[in-house]
Amino acid sequence: MKSSDSAPAAVPEANCDPLPTAGRGPDAMQPLRSIQWAQALVLAALYSFLAFLCLHIADAGDPDVWWHLRTGEWILQYGAVPHTDPFSVFGAGKPWVAYSWLFELLIFQLFRWLGLVGLVVYTAGMVVSIAVVLHRLIRRLQADFSLAVLLTVVAAFSIYRLYTPRPWLFSILFFALELDVLMQARKTGKFRELVWLPVIFALWANVHIQFIDGLILLAIALAESFLTRKRADGQTRLRPDWLCGVSLACVLATLMNPYGWRIYQVAYDLAGQLGALNQVTEFQAMSFRGLDNWCVLLLALGAVGVLARARRVALFEIGLLAFGVLVSFRSQRDVWMVVIAASATLASGLTGNAENRLRMKAIYAPLVAVATGLAVLFGFRVLHVDNARLRARLAEDMPVRAVEVVKAKGWSGPLYNDFNWGGYLIWALRQPVSIDGRTNTYGDERLNRSYATWNAQPGWASDPDLQSAKLVIGPTNAPLTQVLRMDPRFEVAYEDKLAVVFIARDSSQSGAAAEGGAFVRLMSAR
Repeated sequence: MKSSDSAPAAVPEANCDPLPTAGRGPDAMQPLRSIQWAQALVLAALYSFLAFLCLHIADAGDPDVWWHLRTGEWILQYGAVPHTDPFSVFGAGKPWVAYSWLFELLIFQLFRWLGLVGLVVYTAGMVVSIAVVLHRLIRRLQADFSLAVLLTVVAAFSIYRLYTPRPWLFSILFFALELDVLMQARKTGKFRELVWLPVIFALWANVHIQFIDGLILLAIALAESFLTRKRADGQTRLRPDWLCGVSLACVLATLMNPYGWRIYQVAYDLAGQLGALNQVTEFQAMSFRGLDNWCVLLLALGAVGVLARARRVALFEIGLLAFGVLVSFRSQRDVWMVVIAASATLASGLTGNAENRLRMKAIYAPLVAVATGLAVLFGFRVLHVDNARLRARLAEDMPVRAVEVVKAKGWSGPLYNDFNWGGYLIWALRQPVSIDGRTNTYGDERLNRSYATWNAQPGWASDPDLQSAKLVIGPTNAPLTQVLRMDPRFEVAYEDKLAVVFIARDSSQSGAAAEGGAFVRLMSAR
């Protein structure tokens, strides 16, 4: 394959141009129908494979989905979005922005209807939607059907660790949609390609904070239109004045949320929060311990190679890829950005077999959708993805039994808890937590202090949240758990293989904990 030397030519939409045949009779059209059926089966297999991958890794142990569920329940209960934090001791009465409120309503409704299976349904549905949009983006830039499918498979596999019930799946979907719109508008120069962008941003700003990344992508396209407006190299046909107007409309669309301009303050605070990069696993850089990480690197290097071999300076592609590399290699939860950017760059720059184009008629699309849906239902049954299995897996990751004991005995806080379990405790225990996954609520100082305390680092005993705690729930193997066993201020009230519950000795709960010893031992033996 070789890289193109000029702006990629417009690739025709999915068409049904017949193969060269001697006539137009039924026998002459048979080869075309065979190809169309084969391509439909390939696409159904592509989407089904990704859905099966999602179902294979499905569980309910995601630490953050639980506070999202609780927020969705709170919104329905009170008929409004929260403006102060109702879930933590530290945030009580302080301003808080539930920037994913629309996602939280959706995920809670699915949970209410389907239980834990609803979380998997959301994830699988979003993964298939992302695959469809990603394939559309790639195949409109790459004429070769086989190469477009291959790029889609590699790209979708590269981000499979993100297939969890989180709002970031919407950001992946909307970013791919936006890039598809911009790439086509740059080639055609047609304004109608851009009219959907404000609609996308209006939804995006209500489901996930990373709509900011979409605005940066728009800024890259706008910069290109200004820098190349007097050049005749055909990099973009977008008029700067049009793009300025659309960009302004998109910014105004993002303000159509319950918090208005405050949503930008949240984005600014999150961008400057460096402590989470060191303490929270999903914010750390890729470890390159899995094939998916190496696929990310392969896509990025391939895109760099394509751009390096091009005779022109592809301003938009270079800016897009540079932004993707900067964000994605900083935090593994954002690898989708460089994957999408690299895939689009490769699709537009590689030369495939133009004769092997997509020939499937639009009438086959419902058949692909039905086949994919049946395959997903089959996957649920074959992989035994049901509420009973998900509850069992949840108990392996979250302190389910410990919470049952605390609620049965009526033990109350102030609560001191582990960072990873904070979201689940918000949902299951219904007591204000000391910390949870909402990093912007607590700030770097509290995140670092919680990390140091749970690792029993020097000064752990002076943690004011621990000093004021009447109830402590933590992992059995945590260093803090081991030192608290010898701390005269606390006694073990419950313990199993996963979690330990401590009660402050000077609290009225201490006597109740002693009286309930037999009950606790029974629960521990389960």
